[in-house]
Amino acid sequence: MEIPGLPPKQGLYDPAFEKDGCGIGFVANIKGAKSHDIVRKGLAVLDHLFHRGAQGCDPCTGDGAGILLQVPHEFLKPAADDVGVKLPGAGEYGVGMVFLPPAEIHRASCERLFERIIAEEGLRCLGWRTVPVNSQAIGPQARQTEPVIRQVFIARDHFDEGKFERTLYIIRKRVERAVRESAIDARQYFYIPSLSGRTIVYKGLLLPYQMP
Repeated sequence: MEIPGLPPKQGLYDPAFEKDGCGIGFVANIKGAKSHDIVRKGLAVLDHLFHRGAQGCDPCTGDGAGILLQVPHEFLKPAADDVGVKLPGAGEYGVGMVFLPPAEIHRASCERLFERIIAEEGLRCLGWRTVPVNSQAIGPQARQTEPVIRQVFIARDHFDEGKFERTLYIIRKRVERAVRESAIDARQYFYIPSLSGRTIVYKGLLLPYQMP
């Protein structure tokens, strides 16, 4: 098995034995009340976990940081409207965070494949939105491999919530495999951090203080 970004197996070294040393924090309202204060506190926890990350010769590039949130419908609906995507009510759709190749031609190939598999699983793609990013906030090493980040919106339609989540999981796995086994150039950029009707992940090759 070839693991991208790691040296090949040699001597006593085997990349299959590499382990993560991630730090994880958890902030929630036990009554389920939504609040931006939870997000602020989550980012504060992330900042306090700076010591669990790693840096190389580029001090502005970390080994990755991110935050998982409830799908923020009140934010996403107007943001999607701005790009011509009409979202249904809260809980009636799923959203995927997708890392894509920088070149538009390769990106379009990945998106067409994604949309085909969505349809094959009986669901409906509502559209795509490009996520605004500040590329100047990351280090030069991270910028060398920076993907285009897009959100894909998928209607729940007649599926119940449980079946919808299971189907989104299947779509994610099918798409990841299809892109990996395709002949699309720059397919190594492709990655799906999250695809769910419940949660969304914002992440990157970042340091904790670069997240806000």
